This record gives sequence, C-alpha cells and structure tokens, in this order.
Amino acid sequence: MSGDLLNLTLRIWRQAGPDDKGAFRNYQLNGVSTHMSFLEMLDVLNEQLIESGEEPVEFDHDCREGICGMCSLMINGQAHGPDKATTTCQLHMRRFNNGDTITIEPWRASAFPVIRDLVVDRSAFDRIISTGGYVSVSTGNAPDGNAIPVPGNRQEVAMDAAACIGCGACVAACKNASAMLFVSAKVSQLAILPQGVPERNQRVLGMVAKMDDEGFGHCTNTNECEAACPAEISVSNIARLNREYLRASIVAGT
Repeated sequence: MSGDLLNLTLRIWRQAGPDDKGAFRNYQLNGVSTHMSFLEMLDVLNEQLIESGEEPVEFDHDCREGICGMCSLMINGQAHGPDKATTTCQLHMRRFNNGDTITIEPWRASAFPVIRDLVVDRSAFDRIISTGGYVSVSTGNAPDGNAIPVPGNRQEVAMDAAACIGCGACVAACKNASAMLFVSAKVSQLAILPQGVPERNQRVLGMVAKMDDEGFGHCTNTNECEAACPAEISVSNIARLNREYLRASIVAGT
C-alpha cells in the first residue's frame, strides 16, 4: 500500500426518506488517494455503489470552494470534520490514516429534518432570513464608494459577520440545536451599517421570533458553534444580537 493511498471503512447513515427509520451501513473503500477531497472520496464510493447495482449515497454539495454553505456532514462526530475553519468540501483525505473507520452522519436537529441519507432540509434558515435579513433599498446603479461614509472598524465587523455561509454547522454542533450564531451573524452584518438602520428593530424581532417558531433551541453558552463554524463567525455576534433584541423590545414597548 502506497503512503498516498488509504483503505477505509465508511460507516454511513442511510435513510430512504423522511419517514424511514434509518440506520448505519458499513462500506469498504480501498485505494483512496490522500489528494482527494472528502466529497471526491464520496463520489468514488458512489461510483462503486452504482457499478454494483446499489443506490448511491445522497449528500449535499455545490461550489466545492468553501463559500456556498451547501456541504454539511457530521464526520466522526464533528461538523465538517476535524479541521478548524474548514468546510467538508475543503477537507482532504490526507487528514485520515490508512485503516481508519470514518462515521458520516447528517446534521442532527429537529429543525433540520432528514430528507434522504445525508441530506437535510435547511429551508428553516431561508424562512428566518425572509423575516428581516435584508435591507429594503432600491438597488439601481452602484453608488459611489464613499456616498455613505462608514468607519473602517465597523466595516470590518460587518464583513466578518457577513462571512457566514449559512451551512448549519453551528446548529449541528450545538447540543440544543440553537441557530443563535447564524441569526446573530445575519443581524450583525446589517445592524451596524447605516443602510440597515431603518429596519433594525423590525429585523431582529422578526428573525428571533421566526427562529423560535422553526423549533431551534436556546443558546447553550458553550461556544461549540464558534468552534465548528468553517467561516470562523465569532460568538461576540450573539452578544450583539441579545443587545439588539433588548433594545428593539424596549422601543417596541414604548
């Protein structure tokens, strides 16, 4: 066995549909190149399954460049696998050893029901965004860069929050399946910029109410969401969300 090739046992969650009970199944995959990405490894497995007449494993993917938020997967109990600030599509097989058994599961959260195998329904995030995660401005032509002056430090904080790709790893990593990190990033990226001020109160009240309505749990204050986030979104955004929510609640009550 070359040092660049791995023989692996894959323990994968298989579930035929939302109403199926589901169970783990083991697959042997030999000769896996350490230069492959994790998703390319699953592609090879699916080719093997199709050739043998079995149903391929369903999993989410799109850009495979770490920016779209589509890839997911709990890998050996960790959202997006063992590497910090790395999405599943950017995780490489050189991170694993020859002879390893790798357990692969979908996100586990009641607000993310399993559709099939490793694919979950993350449309709850879309419904939260639709309640206020936007600014109602006429886009038109691009304005001059300095038309609305914004201090540099505030721009940086807003950009850091806007880096959230909405993959749901924060929910999957939290023992309460809380969406606080996701919602707080979407609130922060707009609340601290002048363009987001007119809908500031409406936004935070609406998005938090929708988050609760979708069945996400409360924040555990353990910071596991930040540790699992491939975009390195800071939990300081959750503190800002709490302040924004308190402020908006007081204003709404007057």
